[in-house]
Amino acid sequence: MTEPTSDPTDTTDDGELLAVPVAELRPSLEAVLMISDQALDDVSLASAVGYPADEVTAALHALAAEYTEQGRGFELRNVGGGWRFYSRDAYAAVVEAFVLEGQQARLTHAALETLAVVAYKQPVSRARVSAIRGVNVDGVMRTLISRGLVEEAGQDGETGANLFRTSTYFLERIGVTSLQDLPELAPYLPDLDDLEDELAEMAASQMPHESAAGSAGEAAAGEAAAGEAAAVGLASVEAAAPADSAVPEDGAVTEDQP
Repeated sequence: MTEPTSDPTDTTDDGELLAVPVAELRPSLEAVLMISDQALDDVSLASAVGYPADEVTAALHALAAEYTEQGRGFELRNVGGGWRFYSRDAYAAVVEAFVLEGQQARLTHAALETLAVVAYKQPVSRARVSAIRGVNVDGVMRTLISRGLVEEAGQDGETGANLFRTSTYFLERIGVTSLQDLPELAPYLPDLDDLEDELAEMAASQMPHESAAGSAGEAAAGEAAAGEAAAVGLASVEAAAPADSAVPEDGAVTEDQP
């Protein structure tokens, strides 16, 4: 077998580029099929690997027969005119258990509150979420991002911090069509009198020279109450959603403790 040339194309008299083989046929087909997210027909595969279509067709059938003979957990099938790898039916139970594992688990309260802050404050930075919640939320944010519930939304023009927002998948999982369908926070906020009493107690405990810090503390307390209310409101939407739309959480990643 000759070594592949550095130039993977050839030229016709009209200047048209034609693909030529640069690697062995079967491994090339396997590599292309492995990374494709859709079924590929014989002609598309022939163009990709640089072999004649009839040779590609024969090689595909040979690969399919080889996988079956070897008892592989996957198979190569031609469905609807296109070739694609599929898990073998005999192992459907194993695949189902893997796919569904953890999908029925609901978010912890800490993760739900973090998600609620993002939902109601978006776009928002990670530091802002941490300030509202009063704890480090890096672990939970990584979980929410990895699960596709939260995504990046550019950077803050002043600080350069990365901003985050909820994703379309988040809306699908909680069973609403838009952010406007999220519940209003007002019904879930604490009574104004109770909040004022709490803020008054906090202010009274501050020394005169700490008045600025006291004001910051009052603001933080108010935001924390809003974050808690947001979590309750989001939980009410989640509870009303269909059973199969429960928001899942990757249990391997937990929130950092304050």
